[in-house]
This record gives sequence, C-alpha cells and structure tokens, in this order.
Amino acid sequence: MTNLAHNLIRTAAAHPDKAAIRLDDQVTDYRSLDEHSARAASWLTAQGVGPGDRVAILLPNIAQFAVLYYGILRSGAVAVPMNPLMKAGEIGYNIEDCGARALLTWGPSMAEANAAAGQLGISCTDVTAPGFIAALAAAEPIPGVVDRSSDDAAVILYTSGTTGRPKGAVLTHDNLRGNTETVSRLLALTGSDTVFGGLPFFHVFGQTCGLNAAVLVGACVTLLPRFDAAATLSILVRDDVTVFEGVPTMFLALLAAAEAADGAAVGNIRLSVTGGSAMPVEVLHRFEAAFGCPVAEGYGLSETSPVVTFGLIDGIRKPGSIGTPIDGVEVRLIDEQGKEVTQGQVGELVVRGPNVTPGYWNSPEANVAAFVDGWFRTGDLARCDDEGYYFIVDRKKDLIIRGGYNVYPREIEEVLYQHPAVAEAAVIGVPHEAYGEEVAAVVTLKPGAEATPDEMRQFAKDRVAPYKYPRIVRLAEQLPKGPTGKILKRALTLEP
Repeated sequence: MTNLAHNLIRTAAAHPDKAAIRLDDQVTDYRSLDEHSARAASWLTAQGVGPGDRVAILLPNIAQFAVLYYGILRSGAVAVPMNPLMKAGEIGYNIEDCGARALLTWGPSMAEANAAAGQLGISCTDVTAPGFIAALAAAEPIPGVVDRSSDDAAVILYTSGTTGRPKGAVLTHDNLRGNTETVSRLLALTGSDTVFGGLPFFHVFGQTCGLNAAVLVGACVTLLPRFDAAATLSILVRDDVTVFEGVPTMFLALLAAAEAADGAAVGNIRLSVTGGSAMPVEVLHRFEAAFGCPVAEGYGLSETSPVVTFGLIDGIRKPGSIGTPIDGVEVRLIDEQGKEVTQGQVGELVVRGPNVTPGYWNSPEANVAAFVDGWFRTGDLARCDDEGYYFIVDRKKDLIIRGGYNVYPREIEEVLYQHPAVAEAAVIGVPHEAYGEEVAAVVTLKPGAEATPDEMRQFAKDRVAPYKYPRIVRLAEQLPKGPTGKILKRALTLEP
C-alpha cells in the first residue's frame, strides 16, 4: 500500500522548520504544510469525500494549492487540477466527465467555477475566503494518510486529443512516486535547494518536477502565480534560487530581462531545466552564458508523469536533443505499421515504463488508440543518433504549443463553428518569436453572412482560456481541400 502524500509526512518529520513554500514574504514551513494538509483532509472527509472520489482544484501557484493537493491525496481521494483561467464550459466538461464531488477554487475564478458547479449540482468553495480559512483551522487534523494501492489513481490531468474532446489522463500513486524520485535524482535536488515555482502546478511539469520533487527532498519552492520576467529575475536573486524550471518562452523572456538589466545580478542558478516544446539552441547557449549554468532539456507528456527522457546525464549533453530515456523507461521509434524503424530513421516515439498512465478516465476508445502492444503512442516523430540520444523532429498531431501551453485546433474550431456566420474553420499554429507558436484561424462565412476577424477573435476569447483563442483570424473565400473533402491544413500558411 502507498500514497504519494507519505513524502510530505516524512519530510515534515525530518525537517519541520525548513521552508517548503514561499510566496513573496509569506513562508510556509514543512510542519505547517503537513498540518494544514491534514486539516484539509479532515475537512474533505466531513464534506463526504472518500477514497477514490475526485476533487477538482482550480488554483494558480499559491500555497493553498499545495495544502489542498496533499490534503486530497491524504484523504484517499483523487486530485483533478485545472487551469484557473478556464471558462465555465471547459470547467463543467472536466468535472462532469470525472464525476468530481467538489470544486476548490479562489476568488478570481469563482464566477466561472460557480457557473459550472451550479449546473452540475456540486459544491464550489473559495479556499481563500475567510469562512473556509476558519473552517480549515477548526478541522481536527487527520493523522497519517488513507492507504491506497500503488495502482490507484492519484491525479487526473485533462488533455485534449485531436478530436478536441478533453481526456482525463489517470496518473497513479506509483506513476508519480517513481517519476518524482527519478527527477529528484536527475536534478541532484537536496534540502539546500530553492526551486523556482513559476511553472503551474496544475500542469504535470510543474507538479512533478517542481512541487513533488521539492517536497520529496525538503527543498523550498518559491512561487510566482503569473509569470513575469522582471519579477522572476528579482525572485532569483532575492530567494537565491538554485534550480530554474521553465518552458522555452520563459527562458527567452528571462534572458531579455537579464540583458536589459545590463550587468545587474542574475542570481546563482546551478541548473536550469526546460521542456514543453523545443528549445532553440541559440537561446540555450545565450542563457547559459548570461546565467552561468547548464540548461538541461527533457521530454515528457501528461500521460507519462511526465518525464520520459532527460538531456543531462553525468554531465553529458547534446544541445537540441531531448536526451536519453530515464531509468526504467523504454523508448522505441515505430513506423505506420507499428514496426521499429532502423537507427537514424524518423518514427513515432512510443513509451513503456512505470511512469506511463494506465489509461484515460472512462474512455476505452481513446485507450485503444493510445496504446500499441503495451506501448504508449506519443504522436511525436523523432530520430535517434548512434549514441542513443533522441531528437524530436515534428509533431504527428496537429497540436499547437503556445508559450508551453497545449492548444488543440479541433477544440477551437468547435467554438468557432458555434458562431452563426461561420461555414468552415481551420485552426493552425504559426511560428512566433516569443511564444514558439501562435494560434491562427482561417474562416469562411455562410452565404450572405457577415462577420469581421475582430468579431471572431472576441467570440472565441469569450469561450476559451486566454492562451487558446486565435490572435490571428483570416477570412477566406474557401479552404483548400483534398480529394475526399478534408481540409488540407498543410496548405494554409499564415504569418503573425
């Protein structure tokens, strides 16, 4: 029997006075994080939440996220973290799909969260409100944790597929425990480290490599709820950050801020880690020169807890490579027929190991499509060199990665099709210097209908999270199509 929350209890017993979570001047030590999460587990139990029940968290990187995340796990329930920028329709779909018993959020997200929860008849709680804070303080802490099997669900992370319908990737206690332990070893994390907590905890990168890895070893995570390069630079110096984790756009923005600071202190980072999308090699070298630390690239997905490969092993690294598979994880490259390609050829990257999800929540059809002979299909195309280092060369899926966030074209197309003037819509990613890719839409109108690109842009903006809506909208007479009538997105080329 196991429970990921045991990591917190062990660390709190060994280092009760060490800082666990910092947000500016507010510092939560491990004793307090342990106690508050135990009270959260007690409060959840009093609300009728039991082992296996799902509880949604709609929060940015604030201390309450860590308290409630571990509180949910301690109670034996399943945490379902979601982006606090989501709109009511997006929230509602996720919580209805997983059958969440409760939704925990904060003031700025209450309107959208309440609308979603109200329609489904579940409770919605503002965990930053005085009433909840008082209720938590009054709750009797539950000692220990509810034991769970290693293959029981710990977390469900929603990720859209090419159909646009979000799927809940189930991650077990064993998935997350093993990947967390491996990450802490790869990063050589110790209780002396301070990890930059600008990657959102609702995303698996920040959750495993930031929060869970730090808690395992007793390191401190210093939070920044909304990324800002100037604020990050200040935090690096103020809190003596030793490990910086971010997506490439964060590195680019931080590098620009450092160069603008013209010789000002940039802190003492010993290691930087990037993932989420490809890091331009030129940016990598410039960042290393400016901050005096190596940049390690990794690769992973929500479905793999997330780390599959890592690019800095025993000090050896190849810029542009996602590295080699981590311990216990196997990687292959296969062709369209499922056969392994020869060395040096491009194939779809498939993964097998203890980090891989057992499947999507309540989605047997998606599971059939996602696995081939026990291997998880990533949908990414890669090649492997003669030394066993992997390189991502393209994305098989139509996924757009904007600033490290996944945007799935079909989801946005479905929204645009809700507009009464739209006849056809195609959403693609176009190159963008700051964000890696920008979301663009090409739309045709119904005969006699009128609409402007600005109207389309606003229509989508009102219905999806801010990072998803198309900044670029073009009206067209027709969309290019193949012989079967399928829209040929590859024939659409747009510039920001």
